[in-house]
Amino acid sequence: MKIISWNVNGIRASAKKGFWEYFEAEDADIFCIQETKAHPDQLDASFLNRKGKTSYYSSGRKKGYSGTATYVKSEPSEVTYGLGIKKFDLEGRFVVVEYPEFTLFNVYFPNGGMSEERHNFKQEFLKKFAAHLKRLLSAGKEVIVLGDYNVAYLDIDVHDPAGLSGASGFLPEERQWFKDFLDMGFTDVYRHFYPDRAEKYTWWSYKERARPANRGWRIDHICVSSGLIDKVKSMTIVDDQEGSDHCPIKMEIEC
Repeated sequence: MKIISWNVNGIRASAKKGFWEYFEAEDADIFCIQETKAHPDQLDASFLNRKGKTSYYSSGRKKGYSGTATYVKSEPSEVTYGLGIKKFDLEGRFVVVEYPEFTLFNVYFPNGGMSEERHNFKQEFLKKFAAHLKRLLSAGKEVIVLGDYNVAYLDIDVHDPAGLSGASGFLPEERQWFKDFLDMGFTDVYRHFYPDRAEKYTWWSYKERARPANRGWRIDHICVSSGLIDKVKSMTIVDDQEGSDHCPIKMEIEC
């Protein structure tokens, strides 16, 4: 099973930059998108109905903001769109698909850098989401959490760890959250295969024109619960694929 995650920074814009060509070429079993910036009623049918795949969109109340979408080959037994916490769910940050082998969370985590209010919103989101996942693990569920976490947690996950130590997404409390999340029973799949590999990133600032110089962050992740990690066959950061300020990440797992 091939599973891909990509923050497209606006699906309509990305569609003009090679998104669908990549989507069709990969033909993933599950293709997860974050930051769609679109409601389904703003998209023509070609966005929603791709050959052999069903799409599930979660849209924020505010148009042109946030949003997630998951395309699947095999129909899940259940699809949900949040945590049951209104202020988070109204932003369209989740598509959750249930299969016999696992529950997969496609998540666009909040960015806390805009204001103190959004910083606090993000910290509460992280706390409440971790508590939700802990309950699922305690119930014996196997879980995949993928998407744009908006958190890098190791020094080698950013191009300038000293200079970025006070930046949202690399704050001490966010890095600690990620480590606690892993200790709960998750594995960062990329680091499972490449524990020491540096200068591999998934996001580069447009404003800073950072991509040509590879001044990036690794903030897009696929993490799996303990019962799944031995089934994972490969994990790739597809950093030569353009079309967004993020690049796709790809996992192959035997299920």
